[in-house]
Amino acid sequence: MKRVAVVSGGNRGIGLEICRQLARRAIHVVLGSRDEGRGSAAAASLAEQGLSVEARRLDVSDEASVGELARALAAEHGGVDIVVNNAGIAMDGFNAEVARRTIDVNFFGPLRLTDALLPLVRPEGRVVMVTSGLGDRRKVSGSLQAQLGKAELTRAELVELMRKFVGDVSAGRHTAEGWPSSAYAVSKIGLNALTGVLARELAGDGRGILCNAACPGWVRTDMGGAHAPRSVEEGAETPVWLALLPSGGPQGGVFRDKAPASW
Repeated sequence: MKRVAVVSGGNRGIGLEICRQLARRAIHVVLGSRDEGRGSAAAASLAEQGLSVEARRLDVSDEASVGELARALAAEHGGVDIVVNNAGIAMDGFNAEVARRTIDVNFFGPLRLTDALLPLVRPEGRVVMVTSGLGDRRKVSGSLQAQLGKAELTRAELVELMRKFVGDVSAGRHTAEGWPSSAYAVSKIGLNALTGVLARELAGDGRGILCNAACPGWVRTDMGGAHAPRSVEEGAETPVWLALLPSGGPQGGVFRDKAPASW
Protein backbone atom coordinates (compact mmCIF):
# COMPACT_ATOMS: atom_id res chain seq x y z
CA MET A 1 0.00 0.00 0.00
CA LYS A 2 1.29 3.45 -0.93
CA ARG A 3 2.13 5.85 1.83
CA VAL A 4 -0.12 8.92 1.97
CA ALA A 5 1.15 12.45 2.58
CA VAL A 6 -0.98 15.53 3.28
CA VAL A 7 0.56 18.90 2.41
CA SER A 8 -1.27 22.10 3.37
CA GLY A 9 -0.79 25.12 1.13
CA GLY A 10 0.33 22.75 -1.61
CA ASN A 11 -0.85 24.68 -4.65
CA ARG A 12 2.23 26.89 -5.11
CA GLY A 13 5.77 27.70 -4.06
CA ILE A 14 7.52 25.51 -1.51
CA GLY A 15 4.32 23.57 -0.81
CA LEU A 16 3.93 22.55 -4.45
CA GLU A 17 7.58 21.51 -4.65
CA ILE A 18 7.21 19.44 -1.45
CA CYS A 19 4.25 17.69 -3.11
CA ARG A 20 6.33 17.04 -6.22
CA GLN A 21 9.34 15.67 -4.34
CA LEU A 22 7.23 13.39 -2.13
CA ALA A 23 5.20 12.10 -5.08
CA ARG A 24 8.43 11.30 -6.95
CA ARG A 25 9.21 8.92 -4.10
CA ALA A 26 6.12 6.83 -4.83
CA ILE A 27 4.05 8.51 -2.12
CA HIS A 28 0.41 9.42 -2.80
CA VAL A 29 0.09 13.14 -2.08
CA VAL A 30 -3.05 14.91 -0.93
CA LEU A 31 -2.49 18.52 -2.00
CA GLY A 32 -4.42 20.83 0.31
CA SER A 33 -5.34 24.28 -0.96
CA ARG A 34 -7.66 27.00 0.32
CA ASP A 35 -8.49 27.89 -3.31
CA GLU A 36 -10.11 24.81 -4.84
CA GLY A 37 -9.46 25.86 -8.43
CA ARG A 38 -5.78 26.56 -7.89
CA GLY A 39 -5.37 23.35 -5.96
CA SER A 40 -6.95 21.31 -8.74
CA ALA A 41 -4.76 22.99 -11.37
CA ALA A 42 -1.62 22.34 -9.32
CA ALA A 43 -2.54 18.69 -8.77
CA ALA A 44 -3.28 18.29 -12.48
CA SER A 45 0.14 19.70 -13.38
CA LEU A 46 1.80 17.06 -11.19
CA ALA A 47 -0.45 14.29 -12.47
CA GLU A 48 0.68 15.16 -16.00
CA GLN A 49 4.19 14.23 -14.83
CA GLY A 50 2.88 10.78 -13.90
CA LEU A 51 2.73 11.55 -10.19
CA SER A 52 0.05 10.32 -7.78
CA VAL A 53 -1.53 13.52 -6.47
CA GLU A 54 -5.07 14.54 -5.58
CA ALA A 55 -6.32 18.01 -4.67
CA ARG A 56 -8.48 18.72 -1.63
CA ARG A 57 -9.91 21.99 -0.41
CA LEU A 58 -8.25 22.82 2.90
CA ASP A 59 -8.51 26.06 4.84
CA VAL A 60 -6.47 25.54 8.02
CA SER A 61 -8.23 28.48 9.67
CA ASP A 62 -11.62 26.76 9.25
CA GLU A 63 -12.42 23.97 11.71
CA ALA A 64 -15.11 22.58 9.40
CA SER A 65 -12.74 22.41 6.42
CA VAL A 66 -10.10 20.60 8.49
CA GLY A 67 -12.68 18.16 9.85
CA GLU A 68 -14.06 17.45 6.41
CA LEU A 69 -10.59 16.59 5.13
CA ALA A 70 -9.93 14.28 8.08
CA ARG A 71 -13.17 12.40 7.47
CA ALA A 72 -12.44 12.04 3.74
CA LEU A 73 -8.93 10.73 4.41
CA ALA A 74 -10.24 8.18 6.90
CA ALA A 75 -12.91 6.98 4.49
CA GLU A 76 -10.81 6.89 1.33
CA HIS A 77 -7.30 6.09 2.53
CA GLY A 78 -7.80 4.58 5.98
CA GLY A 79 -5.04 6.76 7.40
CA VAL A 80 -2.08 8.97 6.57
CA ASP A 81 1.69 8.63 6.94
CA ILE A 82 3.00 12.18 6.54
CA VAL A 83 1.54 15.55 7.50
CA VAL A 84 3.35 18.66 6.23
CA ASN A 85 2.05 21.89 7.73
CA ASN A 86 3.16 24.31 5.02
CA ALA A 87 0.20 26.71 4.70
CA GLY A 88 0.94 30.19 6.00
CA ILE A 89 0.40 33.88 5.40
CA ALA A 90 2.57 37.00 5.61
CA MET A 91 0.36 40.09 5.75
CA ASP A 92 1.33 43.69 5.10
CA GLY A 93 1.23 46.12 7.99
CA PHE A 94 0.87 45.52 11.70
CA ASN A 95 -2.23 45.96 13.79
CA ALA A 96 -4.63 43.92 15.92
CA GLU A 97 -6.33 42.28 12.92
CA VAL A 98 -3.03 41.37 11.27
CA ALA A 99 -1.87 39.85 14.56
CA ARG A 100 -5.09 37.88 15.04
CA ARG A 101 -5.24 36.57 11.48
CA THR A 102 -1.55 35.69 11.27
CA ILE A 103 -1.53 33.77 14.55
CA ASP A 104 -4.77 32.02 13.57
CA VAL A 105 -3.37 30.75 10.26
CA ASN A 106 0.33 30.25 11.03
CA PHE A 107 0.07 28.88 14.58
CA PHE A 108 -3.44 27.62 15.23
CA GLY A 109 -3.76 26.33 11.64
CA PRO A 110 -1.00 23.71 12.02
CA LEU A 111 -2.34 22.86 15.47
CA ARG A 112 -5.86 22.31 14.08
CA LEU A 113 -4.68 20.18 11.18
CA THR A 114 -2.26 18.10 13.24
CA ASP A 115 -4.82 17.46 15.97
CA ALA A 116 -7.41 16.41 13.39
CA LEU A 117 -5.06 14.06 11.51
CA LEU A 118 -3.01 12.56 14.35
CA PRO A 119 -5.65 9.87 15.07
CA LEU A 120 -5.20 8.78 11.43
CA VAL A 121 -1.40 8.78 11.38
CA ARG A 122 -0.02 5.28 10.95
CA PRO A 123 2.99 3.86 12.83
CA GLU A 124 6.29 5.56 11.93
CA GLY A 125 4.35 8.59 10.69
CA ARG A 126 5.97 11.99 10.33
CA VAL A 127 4.70 15.50 11.11
CA VAL A 128 6.60 18.45 9.62
CA MET A 129 6.15 22.15 10.40
CA VAL A 130 7.44 24.60 7.79
CA THR A 131 8.84 27.47 9.82
CA SER A 132 11.17 30.43 9.19
CA GLY A 133 14.42 31.91 10.40
CA LEU A 134 12.29 34.90 11.39
CA GLY A 135 10.97 32.69 14.17
CA ASP A 136 14.11 33.28 16.24
CA ARG A 137 13.12 33.33 19.90
CA ARG A 138 15.68 36.05 20.54
CA LYS A 139 13.23 38.51 18.98
CA VAL A 140 11.17 38.49 22.21
CA SER A 141 12.12 39.65 25.71
CA GLY A 142 14.19 37.53 28.05
CA SER A 143 11.13 36.76 30.14
CA LEU A 144 9.17 35.54 27.10
CA GLN A 145 12.20 33.58 25.87
CA ALA A 146 12.28 31.75 29.17
CA GLN A 147 8.57 30.97 29.02
CA LEU A 148 8.62 29.82 25.39
CA GLY A 149 11.82 27.84 25.78
CA LYS A 150 11.20 25.96 28.99
CA ALA A 151 11.56 22.21 28.64
CA GLU A 152 8.19 21.43 30.24
CA LEU A 153 6.17 24.02 28.32
CA THR A 154 2.61 22.71 27.94
CA ARG A 155 0.18 23.13 25.09
CA ALA A 156 -2.15 25.20 27.28
CA GLU A 157 0.67 27.56 28.29
CA LEU A 158 1.80 28.02 24.69
CA VAL A 159 -1.72 28.68 23.45
CA GLU A 160 -2.19 31.25 26.20
CA LEU A 161 1.04 33.00 25.19
CA MET A 162 -0.07 33.23 21.55
CA ARG A 163 -3.44 34.61 22.63
CA LYS A 164 -1.68 37.05 24.94
CA PHE A 165 0.34 38.43 22.02
CA VAL A 166 -2.85 39.11 20.05
CA GLY A 167 -4.43 40.72 23.12
CA ASP A 168 -1.33 42.80 23.82
CA VAL A 169 -1.27 44.11 20.24
CA SER A 170 -4.98 44.95 20.46
CA ALA A 171 -4.38 46.82 23.72
CA GLY A 172 -1.34 48.67 22.35
CA ARG A 173 1.03 47.19 24.92
CA HIS A 174 2.87 44.50 22.96
CA THR A 175 6.22 46.36 23.00
CA ALA A 176 6.03 46.90 26.75
CA GLU A 177 5.21 43.20 27.17
CA GLY A 178 8.31 42.16 25.23
CA TRP A 179 6.89 41.26 21.81
CA PRO A 180 8.28 42.44 18.44
CA SER A 181 6.10 44.38 16.00
CA SER A 182 5.93 41.38 13.66
CA ALA A 183 3.00 39.00 13.80
CA TYR A 184 4.74 36.70 11.32
CA ALA A 185 7.81 36.39 13.54
CA VAL A 186 5.70 35.63 16.63
CA SER A 187 3.63 33.08 14.72
CA LYS A 188 6.79 31.19 13.72
CA ILE A 189 8.29 31.48 17.22
CA GLY A 190 5.06 29.90 18.43
CA LEU A 191 5.20 27.22 15.72
CA ASN A 192 8.73 26.26 16.73
CA ALA A 193 7.63 25.95 20.35
CA LEU A 194 4.59 23.94 19.26
CA THR A 195 6.90 21.47 17.50
CA GLY A 196 8.55 20.72 20.84
CA VAL A 197 5.22 20.50 22.67
CA LEU A 198 3.80 18.02 20.15
CA ALA A 199 7.00 15.96 20.25
CA ARG A 200 6.69 15.65 24.03
CA GLU A 201 3.01 14.72 23.73
CA LEU A 202 3.94 12.02 21.21
CA ALA A 203 6.64 10.55 23.45
CA GLY A 204 4.20 8.12 25.07
CA ASP A 205 2.13 7.52 21.95
CA GLY A 206 3.70 4.23 20.91
CA ARG A 207 3.40 4.73 17.14
CA GLY A 208 6.91 6.10 16.67
CA ILE A 209 5.65 9.37 15.16
CA LEU A 210 8.30 12.07 14.76
CA CYS A 211 7.46 15.80 14.74
CA ASN A 212 10.04 18.36 13.60
CA ALA A 213 10.19 21.81 12.00
CA ALA A 214 12.06 22.88 8.86
CA CYS A 215 13.29 26.34 7.92
CA PRO A 216 13.50 26.38 4.11
CA GLY A 217 15.56 29.58 4.02
CA TRP A 218 14.81 32.61 1.85
CA VAL A 219 13.22 31.09 -1.24
CA ARG A 220 12.09 32.55 -4.57
CA THR A 221 8.31 32.29 -4.17
CA ASP A 222 5.39 34.72 -4.21
CA MET A 223 6.05 35.25 -0.50
CA GLY A 224 9.86 35.31 -0.67
CA GLY A 225 10.14 37.47 -3.78
CA ALA A 226 12.11 37.19 -7.00
CA HIS A 227 15.45 38.21 -5.47
CA ALA A 228 15.62 35.46 -2.84
CA PRO A 229 18.80 33.36 -3.14
CA ARG A 230 17.22 29.90 -2.95
CA SER A 231 15.15 27.94 -5.46
CA VAL A 232 11.96 26.14 -4.43
CA GLU A 233 13.80 22.86 -4.96
CA GLU A 234 16.37 23.88 -2.34
CA GLY A 235 13.64 25.20 -0.04
CA ALA A 236 11.72 21.92 -0.14
CA GLU A 237 14.75 19.75 0.55
CA THR A 238 14.76 19.89 4.37
CA PRO A 239 10.98 19.55 4.82
CA VAL A 240 11.04 16.47 2.55
CA TRP A 241 14.03 15.06 4.44
CA LEU A 242 12.12 15.39 7.72
CA ALA A 243 9.02 13.81 6.14
CA LEU A 244 11.10 10.76 5.22
CA LEU A 245 13.15 10.35 8.41
CA PRO A 246 13.98 6.75 9.34
CA SER A 247 13.09 5.24 12.70
CA GLY A 248 15.09 6.71 15.53
CA GLY A 249 15.44 10.08 13.80
CA PRO A 250 15.39 13.42 15.60
CA GLN A 251 12.31 14.53 17.52
CA GLY A 252 11.05 18.01 18.32
CA GLY A 253 13.86 19.90 16.59
CA VAL A 254 14.08 22.87 14.22
CA PHE A 255 16.28 22.20 11.18
CA ARG A 256 17.79 24.12 8.30
CA ASP A 257 19.80 22.43 5.57
CA LYS A 258 19.23 19.10 7.33
CA ALA A 259 21.03 20.32 10.46
CA PRO A 260 19.80 21.85 13.74
CA ALA A 261 19.08 25.57 13.16
CA SER A 262 21.81 27.77 14.61
CA TRP A 263 19.24 30.18 16.01
